[in-house]
Amino acid sequence: QVQLVESGGGLVQAGGSLRLSCAASGRTFSSYAMGWFRRAPGKEREFVAAISRSGAGIYYADSVKGRFTISRDNAKNTVYLQMNSLKPEDTAVYYCAADLTAATMRPGSYDYWGQGTQVTVSS
Repeated sequence: QVQLVESGGGLVQAGGSLRLSCAASGRTFSSYAMGWFRRAPGKEREFVAAISRSGAGIYYADSVKGRFTISRDNAKNTVYLQMNSLKPEDTAVYYCAADLTAATMRPGSYDYWGQGTQVTVSS
């Protein structure tokens, strides 16, 4: 079992920044790829970013490319999502997830999920 706990969400004005963290426990952190997803009100869950076990492979959704940065610290069992130049359309609940096979954009591939953290961007 893997437990994931997100933090760092909040209310920010458009153009501002937030840094999300996801702390993992229960299994060797470096053995799984990590992803960030989000769900806006009335919308489907969508892929945001993913990072491979070593951190060498990184993938972003087109909507966040150039504004968001995913990273991981295997020594701290934590994955991060630095979000800059935030827009109102980034408002959503953000979830981190762990994949025991590989970094992917497909939510169905992920084995474990956190409870989510709310990000609200005001215009």
